[in-house]
Order: sequence, then C-alpha cells, then structure tokens
Amino acid sequence: MKRPKYLKDIEMHFRVHSACAILGPRQVGKTTLAKMFLEKDSPGNFYFFDLENPEDLARLENPMLALSKLTSTLIVIDEIQRAPEIFPIIRVLIDDKQKKQKFLILGSASRELIRQSSESLAGRIGYMELMPFSLDEVDHDIDRLWVRGGFPLSYLANHDEESLLWRQSYISTFLERDIPNLGFQIPPQQMRRFWLMLVHYHGQIFNTHELGKSLGISDHMVRKYLDILAGTFMVRILLPWHENLGKRQIKSPKIYFRDSGILHALVGIRNRKEMEIYPKMGSFWEGFALEEIIRQTGASAEECYFWGTHGNAELDLLIMKNGKRIGYEFKYVDAPRITSSMRIACEDLKLDHLYVIYPGSSTFPLSEKITARALSSSINKP
Repeated sequence: MKRPKYLKDIEMHFRVHSACAILGPRQVGKTTLAKMFLEKDSPGNFYFFDLENPEDLARLENPMLALSKLTSTLIVIDEIQRAPEIFPIIRVLIDDKQKKQKFLILGSASRELIRQSSESLAGRIGYMELMPFSLDEVDHDIDRLWVRGGFPLSYLANHDEESLLWRQSYISTFLERDIPNLGFQIPPQQMRRFWLMLVHYHGQIFNTHELGKSLGISDHMVRKYLDILAGTFMVRILLPWHENLGKRQIKSPKIYFRDSGILHALVGIRNRKEMEIYPKMGSFWEGFALEEIIRQTGASAEECYFWGTHGNAELDLLIMKNGKRIGYEFKYVDAPRITSSMRIACEDLKLDHLYVIYPGSSTFPLSEKITARALSSSINKP
C-alpha cells in the first residue's frame, strides 16, 4: 500500500536536515517506506545497511572507515537501535560539508530509548513516527481496522484467524527477541504478565503501586517496564492536564494500547462478534478512537492530555495545538448527548470546541461549542 503522506514527510525533513529518522514499531513498514522513497528520490544512488543482517553488521564494525568511503549521497541504516554507537560517527560525516552525505535512519524504538541520537545529532536530524494503518489509509473500513489493528500483515491477512495468528507470533517475538535486543534483560514471561495486567488499565488511571503489588515487583520496576512498552510504541502514556482551579484534579496518567489488534490478541478476541460481547468494549472503543483522533489531527505527544477531577468531571482527550484547546469525548453509543461533565470541561478548561466521537455515520451540533462527530468523518485539525 502506498503511504504518500509519509513520503512527503521524509522529503520535508531532508529539506531542513541532513538526517531523517523514521521511528516506529517493528513490522510496521519502515523498510518498505524507505525503499519507496529510494525508488522515487534516489534510484540506484544509495547504500542500504540492515543491522539485523550479520553481513551488514560486520561491514559496519568500523563505521567511520566504512561510511566515510561511500560515494553515494544517501545512506540508509535500518534497525539503528542495534548499534547506537554509530550516531556520533554520523554527526562527524554530516558536518563534513565536502561529502554532502544524507542519512535515512530507521529504528524500532523511540528517541528516548535511543538517547545517542538526541545527544549527537541535535539540530541535524528530523524525527517522524511511522505507525500502523489509520482509517484514512484503509478507506475507512472501521470494523476490520478495529478488530485486526493496523499492522500491515495483520490488517491485510486473508482471514481473521490468520490475522490473530500473526499478532500472537508478533507478541512472542517482541518479548523474546526485540526487548533483549534493546539491552533489557527481562524474563519474557515476566513482561508478558505485565503486559496482560496492563489490559485491565487500558483507558484507566494507572496505579503503579497496585500493579507492582500484584506482580510482586517494585514501583521502580513497574515504571521501567511501562517506559519500555511506551518507548517501543506499544502503549501510550497520556498525561493529565492541570488547570488553575479550586478543585482537586487527577495527577496520575492514563494508559492506552496504541494498536487495537495487539490489545485484542492479548485477551483472545478473534472477531467482531466476540468483541461485541466483551465486558470492556467501551474502553476498547475509546482507545481505538483516541489513537485515530491523535493521528488525524497530527498532534504530538506533548500536545495531548486528559483532564479529570475528583468530583467526576473529566475529558478523555485535550489537544493543545495552534493556540487552541480542543476537547474530545469518546462514546460507544448510537446517539451522543451532552452530559454535565462535558459542560464543566468546556467551562473550566475554556475549550474552543468539544467533539463527541461516536461510531455512527452523521455529524451534527449538540450545542454552540459541542459537536457529535462520526469517527469515520474527516476531523478538522485544531
């Protein structure tokens, strides 16, 4: 499948920087996207290193010597998290104006986990996230995307059973290979238990101490495990927003699985029928819709929050972008209605507008500042 938006993003980053990093979970299509860009922009004039290939890894044992001799102006390094020591070398080569080299870097971990890139390439690199398919990439096939998630091989599988089998295998490989390859020595069964426990916190306030007590590990280890899953794009940590109010506001984060298909595989949901009878279907819809809205609005993690008070007023998602405050509530209902919580959020947070996202097909106003909007419709950027 073509992903033209991301190809334009790569071009934009290279107009500003000498290096572009495409970060995202494994098997999301980073290598395929890079090859699409190479065919379009630099056919036959590039070098490609895959650090999961032992031969390529050996070729870069002395990275300064190997990279400095390349005559191509574009160098692609895939799975960079396996050799973060290359980043300082890339900085030296970028600063050598005679070489005019550019680097396309692919990684299966966030820049927080690949710290060297932030330190070594500050001002020289642009970052972009490549995530699983979103609604606008699959012609708004909500049911299929919600059940299977957006990983290409899961979404495009011939049957739901094949899709589930692929995701179950993905989870096992992630636990047994990907996490150790990042340098974390955590027993796979321990991380699997932690991941399964997180299912119960999906869309909920995260309680570090409660989860640590259940697993028999310290609060510090709970935070470490959570940071690993967030840093590998498996979960989203949504921070609370604090307003200057005379009310007690929630200060702990919420947790969401970023791909609905991975979430469903962990709990054994195979198809839409099983999803409809699952007790936490409402929170599963909330997480799916929340991730879609963040993608559609182009909001960064630093622009996204939730808000809540101990008096039960809350807002599922607050996006602070372009000088505006836009609120989102997610309701798995046929006909959304205004609630007292929505009115309080509009007043206390001084929202420019609030959208109630639901799985219907129509968009209509509920009041001057509150609109019911179908998830399948295009979302105006704040």
